[in-house]
Amino acid sequence: MTGVPAEVERRSSDVLALVTGLVVLAAGLIAVRDGTVPDWERSTFEAVNGLPGWLYPVLWPFQQLGVVVWGPVLALAAALTRRYRLALALVAVTVAKLVLERAVKVVATRERPGTSIGADVELRGDVSAGGESFVSGHAVMVAAIASVVVPYLPRRWRPVGWVLVALVMFGRVYVGAHNPLDVVCGVALGVAIGSFLNLAVGVPAAEVDTVRPDTSPAP
Repeated sequence: MTGVPAEVERRSSDVLALVTGLVVLAAGLIAVRDGTVPDWERSTFEAVNGLPGWLYPVLWPFQQLGVVVWGPVLALAAALTRRYRLALALVAVTVAKLVLERAVKVVATRERPGTSIGADVELRGDVSAGGESFVSGHAVMVAAIASVVVPYLPRRWRPVGWVLVALVMFGRVYVGAHNPLDVVCGVALGVAIGSFLNLAVGVPAAEVDTVRPDTSPAP
C-alpha cells in the first residue's frame, strides 16, 4: 500500500465547526444580553476561581498562548518553513480576532467577574476587577490558532493543540479574568474564524491509500 497525497482540501468538518461556533456564540450573546451572570455560571466560576493559589504559577504560562502576538510570530515561522497557506491563515487570524472580538463587544457588554460577580472574586496576577469581559480575547486567539495549525500537525499530536486551548480557558477563569461563558464563546468565535480560513485557503489533504495490483504469478 502506498500513500498518494493531494496538495490541499476543503473539509466538511470545517463547515460543521464554523456553523457550530456561530451557533454557540449566538446562544452566548442571548444569555449575556443583560450583562448579568446566571446562577449556574456563577457557581461554575466560583468552583474554578476558588481552587488553591499554588495552581497560579502552573497555569500562568499557558495563558500567554492567547496573547495576540502569537499570530504574527507563528505566521513568520510558517513562512520561513514554506508553509505559505498556513502563514496567510495566521495573519488573517490575527486581523479577524481584533476586528470580530470588538464587534461582539459592541453587541453585548458584560463586565469582568470582579464587577459582574462582586468583590469576593479572587483576582490573581494583574487581572483587573473591571472592564469588558465578553468575549475572552485570549480564548478567541488560541482557538483560532489551534484551528488553523492543528491540520498541519502529525495526527498523534493534534489533540495537544486542543488541550492547550482548554488550559487557556481554565486559566482565564481561575485567575478571575473571565466568567465561563466568556471563554466558551471566545473559543466558539475562534473556531469559527479558524474554520472559515481553513475553507478559504485549504489545509493539507489527508493521504489516500491505494492498493497496488497484485502482479505475482498465480500458484
